[in-house]
Amino acid sequence: MIQVTLITVGNLKEEYWRQAVSEYEKRLSAFCKPEIIQLKEARLSENPSAGEIQVALEDEAKRILAAMPPRSYRIALCVEGKQFSSEALAKKLDRVLAENGSLCLVIGSSYGLSPKVKEACQLRLSVSELTFPHQMMRVLLLEALYRCFGILKGTKYHK
Repeated sequence: MIQVTLITVGNLKEEYWRQAVSEYEKRLSAFCKPEIIQLKEARLSENPSAGEIQVALEDEAKRILAAMPPRSYRIALCVEGKQFSSEALAKKLDRVLAENGSLCLVIGSSYGLSPKVKEACQLRLSVSELTFPHQMMRVLLLEALYRCFGILKGTKYHK
């Protein structure tokens, strides 16, 4: 079965986000083996300096890179990434999974991802030009993955 790993920085504090993630994990399990790895967000002061943020991103990068499955196709979610329609993303994932067999997606903290993580990924993906909380992005990404698998399998979910 296809392995899909989602590496996220930060915990879901609100129960409604945890419930939504759990629901999409359950739905995705019909198509793949989903795994979510939650890493702790680096602690920052109330008003962190640019240098403090950079140090935090580098610390998170070490842990993200260590958690990435070795031979998976890696995707970083970031503002400057490429945007796809649902159908185009499904086609891209179909090709990627045919070649690699596993997928790893990374969602950074509220300050984003270190350039090291972005460089370690084969694709930079943007879900929207809008800004979303990273807790919500986890749910949006899982829904998008579920939709892509539904498109590929011809289910009625995607209309």
